[in-house]
Amino acid sequence: MDFSRTTILCLGDIMLDCYAYCETERISPEAPVPVLLLKRTQGMLGGAGNVARNIASLGGRAILMGLLGRDRAGAEVEALIEGTAGLVGAHLTTAGRPTNCKTRYIASHQQIIRVDEESVGELAQSEERRVLAGYERALANVDAVVLSDYGKGVLSPGVVNFAIERGRAAGLPVFVDPKSEDFGCYRGATCITPNLKELSLASRMPVAGDAEVVAAARKVMHDAEAAAILVTRSEKGMILVEVAGDVHVERSRAREVFDVSGAGDTVIGVLALAHAAGQPMPSAMRLANTAAGIVVSKLGTATVEIDELIRERSRESHVADQNPAKYLSVTEIEALVRRWKDRGLSVGFTNGCFDIMHAGHIALLAAARAHCDRLIVALNTDDSARRLKGPPRPVNALRDRCAVIAAVWAVDAVTSFD
Repeated sequence: MDFSRTTILCLGDIMLDCYAYCETERISPEAPVPVLLLKRTQGMLGGAGNVARNIASLGGRAILMGLLGRDRAGAEVEALIEGTAGLVGAHLTTAGRPTNCKTRYIASHQQIIRVDEESVGELAQSEERRVLAGYERALANVDAVVLSDYGKGVLSPGVVNFAIERGRAAGLPVFVDPKSEDFGCYRGATCITPNLKELSLASRMPVAGDAEVVAAARKVMHDAEAAAILVTRSEKGMILVEVAGDVHVERSRAREVFDVSGAGDTVIGVLALAHAAGQPMPSAMRLANTAAGIVVSKLGTATVEIDELIRERSRESHVADQNPAKYLSVTEIEALVRRWKDRGLSVGFTNGCFDIMHAGHIALLAAARAHCDRLIVALNTDDSARRLKGPPRPVNALRDRCAVIAAVWAVDAVTSFD
């Protein structure tokens, strides 16, 4: 799961998601509303910015393109971009429209009210020309394109048509998070990722059950001449319908939901990143589904870290698969260590055959983990263990030993050496 060599161009509506954390203990005497006592505020990248932030948090490289106003919110967005490792700002500024900003007032982990500052008007011709020119310059250095449409004006019909046409001509997959009810405007996209409501409006068809969702997806896929439709269904999971006829259903995992803000951004970001890195679309969908399950358990416009994704995939893997998600190649381990160190985490390492596991092994690993933030265990391959311990060993083959070690809570990643 090494995304360090993968670059995604994210074009769309960039927003500032501002969270105002408050306390509330009484109702106003002036009106039946709670009185909020502001404690702190926090700004995060939203919209297309959140897509890019999710890509960067998983170790990929994201180029973020859109329009920002020359205002306080725009300056804060620029500071957030500069402070995010793996994120490159290719945005344009304009005096003709404000930076889109959503301010959510939170009390007792609940959103009380949201205040929006935005412009949804069409781009001026000069703004559109600048966006198209910037997009074409960036195409040469990316592996995939994400169009994040929040209906705020940046993805005009002209920009969408140009972006898909030039992206596909360059041999790049183009992923679209739609806002328009007419999916024909996204004609030629590799994959469009509507939620149930968006699919229903675009298809004018019912979407209650799996069969209805598949039928509606096939209709809009035909209208858009797309290669695939990925339908996100909240707690019901996802359905991927491909133009070849294949249908893949992925159920969500039960978990406590704190905030669904930005979950769609996570889905399309992880989907595009995984597919551009070489994973088939169904595998990329499963990874995106896991990532979405993680972010909804967090408060605010959250992202997924690579180690969180590895751990969750490991929990979802069955020992019978003998391919635990925690098992990584040496190259993948190196990329993971870089990400951990970039976050200021200390990384521990130990190794051994771990052939016949016993309580002493578990205690060793727990003690090692107590001295670091993340622990990597390297296992001798079968040939190496045989040279060390003699022809009868190992009793358990490397695949089995990896599965057992990966199941130990203290271990964050597993690799092997000869």
